[in-house]
Amino acid sequence: MIITLLNQKKVDLAKPIDISVPLDEKSTTAWYVDQAEIAPVRGEGFVGKIAEGGNVNFNNITFNPHGHGTHTECLGHITPEFHSVNDTLKKFHFEALLITVQPEKYKGEEEEWKKSTDLVITKAELIKQIAESNIGEALIIRSLPNSSEKLTKNWSNTNWAYLTEEAAAYIAELGIRHLLIDLPSVDREFDGGLLLAHKAFWNYPTEARLDATITEMIFVPKDIDDGVYFLNLQIASFENDASPSKPVLFEYL
Repeated sequence: MIITLLNQKKVDLAKPIDISVPLDEKSTTAWYVDQAEIAPVRGEGFVGKIAEGGNVNFNNITFNPHGHGTHTECLGHITPEFHSVNDTLKKFHFEALLITVQPEKYKGEEEEWKKSTDLVITKAELIKQIAESNIGEALIIRSLPNSSEKLTKNWSNTNWAYLTEEAAAYIAELGIRHLLIDLPSVDREFDGGLLLAHKAFWNYPTEARLDATITEMIFVPKDIDDGVYFLNLQIASFENDASPSKPVLFEYL
């Protein structure tokens, strides 16, 4: 089904590119949580599994939106005040730029929580990859190396690559409201609670960008080219700082 957008560009809705990580008992995890659990309800002679004699399949699902699979979070992730992602994300379609970046060895001033083994995504790398591209409201970052391991990887205690504070501030300066990345966090795994990239992207606490979101733990297959796409970003209607999400790309015709 081909539609024409308000900007006169055309997309084929019959050819979606799903860049979310499915949530099941084998999917990627982070932040030291156990695997998600999907299990039938049992009790008082009832079993929620047809294969075991039940009338219907009726499962409980136990998971953490930050620790299990693709999720979208709002400013409420880092504030004492409650902010819901369900209230933050009110539009779901955006023009998005997909870039592939090569994290590099951290070269900044040494701090106790920053080791020489750190890999970071710098402002210079973003400038190089964005170049003269037309930037919409969303930026999608695919980091190297990029393999299907990201679908099942346990990220806990891996000291993943992360955005520098300067890089996150640059993204905000570009006017990007929705940042998507294939790592568990835009910040360092162990940073002493500083959350420098989160705060820089949301411009917190000065003039906080209440309508901006960060989506983490996506996966963009290597055969998807960098460039501009039409993005559909959907969340579940959780009244929480974060929700499982399903970002889907469409190529322009």
